[in-house]
Amino acid sequence: MTGAGLPVIERQEVPAWRLIATLGGAGGLAGFLLVFVFGWTQPIIQAYKAEQLRLAVQEVLKAPDHYDTLYVFDGTVTRALPAGQDPSSVEQIYLGYRDTGDEIGFALAADRAGFQDKIRIIFGYDRASRSVLGMKVLESKETPGLGDKIEKDSSFVAQFDGAVVPLIGVKPRKSTGDVHEIDVITGATISSQTIVKIINETLERLGPMIDTYAPTRVAEGTL
Repeated sequence: MTGAGLPVIERQEVPAWRLIATLGGAGGLAGFLLVFVFGWTQPIIQAYKAEQLRLAVQEVLKAPDHYDTLYVFDGTVTRALPAGQDPSSVEQIYLGYRDTGDEIGFALAADRAGFQDKIRIIFGYDRASRSVLGMKVLESKETPGLGDKIEKDSSFVAQFDGAVVPLIGVKPRKSTGDVHEIDVITGATISSQTIVKIINETLERLGPMIDTYAPTRVAEGTL
């Protein structure tokens, strides 16, 4: 007892090994949970992305009956990769067909830095007419209300249907109605011009390979 009549509480020292063991155990448990959650959710995320890509291919190729997955490898477009080559490690494009076996066009996905961040799109391309069949934004973090109009403004998106490459982005007031022109969005000029650049640059790079690709048989495809 102290002079004030209160008991003296002795402070007990916690051994260092116990603190280390406690922190180590907590850290190990947290790490295990992270790995477990990642392993559990990753297949779900990948399946969702695959389904969204399938729907996007359907959209930009105008609902093909079936399509082939092709690979850009060693300077060519090919349907089969060498043994041991991981398909996920190479660029993929998609060739759509009608139920008659006639070719519709190619769906190509690509990205480029926009105003805020990377913009990723997929677009359909008819090599016979050298025209775009459709365009869809896959990923974008552009400014809400302005830059995001590249995916929400239906009149802007609709312009790509039938536009002939190379595309030319023009301000609406300067549009002449040329088949190459795409009216950019006022207030989102950089974002909308980025879409035009992605398509032009992708076809400049892959166009020659696509033009020389010759299917050896009617595609089986997957939907």
